[in-house]
Amino acid sequence: MLIESVITSFHTAFGYSAQPLMVRSPGRINIIGEHTDYNEGFVLPAAIDKCIYMAIDKSPGNIISLFSVAYQQKYQVSIDDLQPTGTWASYILGVADQLLKRGYPLQGFNLLVDGDIPAGAGLSSSAAVECAAVFALNELFGLGIAKMEMVKIAQEAEQCFAGVMCGIMDQFASIFGRKDQVIKLDCHTLAHEYIPLKMEGYKMVLLNTNVQHSLSSSAYNTRREQCAEGVALVKKQYPAVNSLRDVTIRMLDKLVAPLHPLIYKRCQYVVGENIRLLKACEELKQGKLKSLGKEMFLTHEGLSRDYEVSCKELDFLVEAAKNIPGVLGARMMGAGFGGCTINLVQDGAIDRLVNELASQYKKKFGIALDSYTVSIENGTSVLEQ
Repeated sequence: MLIESVITSFHTAFGYSAQPLMVRSPGRINIIGEHTDYNEGFVLPAAIDKCIYMAIDKSPGNIISLFSVAYQQKYQVSIDDLQPTGTWASYILGVADQLLKRGYPLQGFNLLVDGDIPAGAGLSSSAAVECAAVFALNELFGLGIAKMEMVKIAQEAEQCFAGVMCGIMDQFASIFGRKDQVIKLDCHTLAHEYIPLKMEGYKMVLLNTNVQHSLSSSAYNTRREQCAEGVALVKKQYPAVNSLRDVTIRMLDKLVAPLHPLIYKRCQYVVGENIRLLKACEELKQGKLKSLGKEMFLTHEGLSRDYEVSCKELDFLVEAAKNIPGVLGARMMGAGFGGCTINLVQDGAIDRLVNELASQYKKKFGIALDSYTVSIENGTSVLEQ
């Protein structure tokens, strides 16, 4: 069992047999609502059963000692000398740094990290590490931090120490996830609503392309700039507009399309995706999984054709999934240019989907296709031992 393995590894790494505090923090999927977070729109994430596990205990003095099972690496630093490392340790040290900047008292500690979130699959393992760290340190030192502040600490740790200007969705889903429910999160106000995900007879299956094209980071920044340019064009006539959240298709048709067709395509996708997400939420409340699946296919079309953040491998998997009976919906998930597709699949069709697409994908691209069937679980918590 992974939990027992984590405890054993902790004792081996730090050389004593004290029982550590154990915390689990899940990765996340996003059902629908992609590239809407930084445009102050809506997202629909959920915590999953793939998690980061941490074992932690206090140590004398002011030395932080970290150990990663995945990398088989140890890292030590004084609590007074926290700096980004450019490695896995930054996600944990960034959290400690944020806590100190907010005036929370810390002392030395030993911390081991392990987990079963597939690396590079777009399931937000980094956010899970950050959320596990802030949750564990809060518990260990009795800091009394509210969950919403934990989310913001984890987000700022990634921005400041890992240098990734992420939105808040990943950390929010990891902390606030709830079993068998998705979170309709308003990225402007951070208001959220839990919506039941009734999956009787169906599962969410992730297919990992095992590619990550180099365009990813530069294209992400370019899309953000293009969206901001669209907002600026609309704002000239509608001063109250501050983000694409405030923009309608009608505004884009009138003020953006005649001047910048490319900017129009980008903005049209985002505005349309918010509309799709709100519609999908109403469909989920009525248990209409088939309708949700159709929205997922439409999202992929928009991401591929209008937002242009897909790639040939992702497009291939989504198109191939359409030919498998029992697949209700499929789309790329995450920033794009690689990573996973998320598929809504009837239980009896999962083996066929995985086997046929793995064979076709290997034949076309010469790359092995990994698959993960995930369930929706609770957010970050202390593990009772």
